[in-house]
Amino acid sequence: MKEVRYFYVPDAANQTELPPEEATHALRVLRLKAGDEIFLMDGEGVFYRAEVSMASSKHCLYDVLDTMPQERAWNGRIHLAIAPTKMMDRIEWMAEKCTEIGFDEISFLNCKFSERKVLRADRIEKIVVSAVKQSHKAWKPVVNDLATFKEFVTAPRQGRKFICHCYEEVEKKDFFTEVSLPYEGVDGNVTVLVGPEGDFSIDEVRLALENGYESVSLGTSRLRTETAGLVAVTMANLARRKC
Repeated sequence: MKEVRYFYVPDAANQTELPPEEATHALRVLRLKAGDEIFLMDGEGVFYRAEVSMASSKHCLYDVLDTMPQERAWNGRIHLAIAPTKMMDRIEWMAEKCTEIGFDEISFLNCKFSERKVLRADRIEKIVVSAVKQSHKAWKPVVNDLATFKEFVTAPRQGRKFICHCYEEVEKKDFFTEVSLPYEGVDGNVTVLVGPEGDFSIDEVRLALENGYESVSLGTSRLRTETAGLVAVTMANLARRKC
């Protein structure tokens, strides 16, 4: 069976050439030549079957042969906001796996107990794009820069909003139970917050509750940050998936 080659090309329908990084892979690694068939993904829900029209040392041009709109595999939007870990390889692994499972947006939080105050969102973006191609996802998740906790939770957002934490003095519902409840329209959107290894501060939890976030738990196990983020996305995806 001939290998299907996927390339990420934003606005692919209105372009005629692979982006430089994609062209380098196509020409130097895959050694594509004129007449070879490729598949493009624009990250906005459409795949394109295309044919290489010209392949030079640095440029790879294509002609679109077929446009293939894709159907979303889940309802609503799934947005994970998480405090980055001290070791970035852990959060990079999580971003890759969340993309493979399926979600729409990731934001990074600068919290009181955050282990990391600086983040290279461009590196996360590259990992997400690679995972989109590997898992054949029609939609590329949005990757946002680091924001303060207050900036994030006070911004208006549609749908249900949740904060995961471990404070016993604050009543918590089960996240999977809540996200599985019936919903209509924009209420299908889910935003879920996951804190650093030391958890959110109690003041941060209270600020989130004051801004419409619901207090939830991911279960009885105490999870590391990246594990909690992956579990939250998995639960939301399962609850919102189309049968």
